[in-house]
Amino acid sequence: MKVLRIEAEQTYTLRHNILRPHQPFEACQYDTDHDEHAFHIGAFIEGNLVSVASFYMESYAEFTSPKQYRLRAMATVEEFRNKGAGREVIHYAERILHERKADILWCKGRTSVQKYYQRLGFQAYGDVFDYPELGPHVIMYKTLS
Repeated sequence: MKVLRIEAEQTYTLRHNILRPHQPFEACQYDTDHDEHAFHIGAFIEGNLVSVASFYMESYAEFTSPKQYRLRAMATVEEFRNKGAGREVIHYAERILHERKADILWCKGRTSVQKYYQRLGFQAYGDVFDYPELGPHVIMYKTLS
């Protein structure tokens, strides 16, 4: 497995196929993808992109930490789940976030993968909420040291 930084455009197909298959392809292209502090990570197995995640400098209002990053659009091809690709993507990103002196990594995670995020060291915060067309979500966060 090879994990490295990738371009935002490389994430779009997995984002669409896995996270938003019933929405237009454009729904997977975020305004923040090319922000100055944004970065994207991909895991490759035998040259195939099997897991992606995007990271943005964005604060969640209820957290007081000064330097927060948001994880968004994490997706792993189904047949490559439980093989460590997503975990390695997060670990790679955490090294970058450590260099950037980030305090907290947070996301709006689907409740269907809440236990996965917990295994990665995230904690749930607040109540479950509904994203129309996407289902129930919860804020998940991880303090970075």
